Amino acid sequence: MKSTGKIEKLYYTIGEVAELFEVNASLIRFWENEFDSLQPQKNKKGNRLFTKEDINTLRIIYHLVKEKGYTLQGAREKMKLNREDVEKQVEVIESLQKIRNFLVQLKNDLP
Repeated sequence: MKSTGKIEKLYYTIGEVAELFEVNASLIRFWENEFDSLQPQKNKKGNRLFTKEDINTLRIIYHLVKEKGYTLQGAREKMKLNREDVEKQVEVIESLQKIRNFLVQLKNDLP
């Protein structure tokens, strides 16, 4: 998953979200069908519009399925039982990745 700064827009297209997570849009649509907690709005044309909350839900799904190797059923159960714990885990991991990237950049900038 790409490192993101702050999310600033109200709505993101499925293409933007797929790029953010470095996955195909079809995977995002698949996860939408598999996880009840992911319900993006749709405009009149039927295009999906993802909010910050949807993106946070996707971060959790991505973490559980892609990084931790959970099955879809296992990820659904984990989100039902311990969503807050998983959210905190994801936040800690993202913070550590940012620190690591900063330190690597700092090392590369040294003479």
